[in-house]
Amino acid sequence: MVDGAMSKRLWKQFIQEGVLDSSRINKRIIESWYRCQHSGVNPHSGEGREILTGKSFLQKKEENSVLLDIALPYLDKLNQHMKGSRSTVLLIDLQGYVLVMKGDAEILGRARKINFVEGVKWTEDEVGTNAIGTALRTGEPINVKGAEHYSIASHVWTCSAAPVRDDQGNLVGVLNVSSPVQHYHPHTLATVVSTAYAIEHQWSLREQQDQLELMQRSIDLLQTNQLMAIFNRRKQMVCVNQAFQSAVPEWSNLNLADLREYGYRERLCTPLYSARHSQLIGYCIQFEAPSKSTSSKKFYTRSLHFPGETGISKVFQQTLREIELVAHSDADIYIHGETGTGKEVIARAIHQNSSRKNGPFITVNCGAIPPSLMESELFGYVRGAFTGARRHGHKGKLEQANHGTLFLDEIGEIPPAMQVALLRVLQEREVIPLGGMKAIPLDIRVITATHHDLRELVQQGNFREDLFYRLFVFPINVPSLRERKEDIPYLVKYYCRQKNWPVEIPDEIMNKFIQYDWPGNIRELFNALERMRIFCGDESPDLSHLPPLFASTDLSSPGEQSNSIGGSNTLTLREQIQKEKIIQALQKTGGNATQAARLMNIPRSTFYRRLQKFNL
Repeated sequence: MVDGAMSKRLWKQFIQEGVLDSSRINKRIIESWYRCQHSGVNPHSGEGREILTGKSFLQKKEENSVLLDIALPYLDKLNQHMKGSRSTVLLIDLQGYVLVMKGDAEILGRARKINFVEGVKWTEDEVGTNAIGTALRTGEPINVKGAEHYSIASHVWTCSAAPVRDDQGNLVGVLNVSSPVQHYHPHTLATVVSTAYAIEHQWSLREQQDQLELMQRSIDLLQTNQLMAIFNRRKQMVCVNQAFQSAVPEWSNLNLADLREYGYRERLCTPLYSARHSQLIGYCIQFEAPSKSTSSKKFYTRSLHFPGETGISKVFQQTLREIELVAHSDADIYIHGETGTGKEVIARAIHQNSSRKNGPFITVNCGAIPPSLMESELFGYVRGAFTGARRHGHKGKLEQANHGTLFLDEIGEIPPAMQVALLRVLQEREVIPLGGMKAIPLDIRVITATHHDLRELVQQGNFREDLFYRLFVFPINVPSLRERKEDIPYLVKYYCRQKNWPVEIPDEIMNKFIQYDWPGNIRELFNALERMRIFCGDESPDLSHLPPLFASTDLSSPGEQSNSIGGSNTLTLREQIQKEKIIQALQKTGGNATQAARLMNIPRSTFYRRLQKFNL
């Protein structure tokens, strides 16, 4: 951390000139300053603007009742520990609202002067770089001292914050200690982090106790002939009675949304509260059996574990049916689909639903391995096989996949010489490492995938016909995203769940998503959402965030295209090329600006200036 005078000079230089010496300041502070600059945060202000009071604040506390119930005893201990240190201790929720604020009366009074009070929203978008908002954004502990704050109102403060996560690793809030700069103690952040860990440990312990109590309560509740199931407070099914198990044998693979799709409807939902702490621990739900017209809906996927989003489109449901049919066999499989459709996810689903699921799943991208290394990568080699070989040899991918699944992605890129060698291995089911004499028996299933048309490659003489027929045992086609547009809302929700992004995508944006043809398929959709998440944070996105998300401008109306800053009609040819390269770099890195700058081999400060210039 730089001293106060230095950080003040760096701050002034950044605010006045937009340039920054990145070697003199914490990386996370730099990233935050650029986010604040891009979001239009006023660096000369920084007072709290949005403050919940009365019923709205009580409702916010109710929404975070579990966090408060678990964390308050630790907050009191921390406050007692910090007594006399001229500090204030805070607990903040996932949206950045201050739920509890304790501390010395004098310091609380000074905090009120900038509206740093209970109920205030203290995020980067509201008040600029600060320990609370930046910890929420990055999910990492951080210390922000003096002029490291983006807005001048907080330059007299030092804040130390650590994220708090629940038993499943989801971010639920932030613990923070703030004090005037002159009273900063270097051990404060360590104290905050250790207290946050203690809260997380208590959370995990409580969840275990709640689960045990829920199971004990369910013994009596499930003694009925009605279709009855017990769910935890997250609406995850934990146990069912005999009647339900007979009706839905694969119930453990399903959730409440699945049951509704199958036609099961809740007749009665009874909340269950803990006898220990009076908080909600689960639900006892009685179901009505589905009518005959809906009872068979999607039941063919009940026993299939799919590590992604299944959606509702008929074309992808057919793909799922094929996965389920072939997974239990030992046939080799050929997966065809455009780039970004999720061919590796399909391959993993086949492996996870097969008898080989406890064996290895080895992936080889044939297009990413130089031809000169392909043989040693696949077949391995023994000690001393060639100059530069490892001392103890190397086990090839074929042998690594023994008793499991070998996934050869982009099989169309495999060089001709290796096609001959691979054909022999598939026919004889044994491999001889380079420099070796002894054949190693192979018990593997081979799954191949490509975005090429292998039949066309065979006709062109670029792929062996005999190898084609060896691989083309059970073909599976993965539909493009434009063929399954009804799945886009489900894929968007899946992404939000995976990234713990608590926002609702507005209908107008969802409609734009559905209108777009997505040449990059699901990968492009997820990259677009990732960039939107970076730009918007926990705020709901709007249409203004759409134009810079895609290389194509199909999502914007003609008027929006002409008015967008940095539009192609206002740029020189050189600037257009620069903009396209930036967009491509961001797409390749999933929206990570630091990695994109490194990929383009330009300074990060230059990269951020160009982002601002082109309104990206």
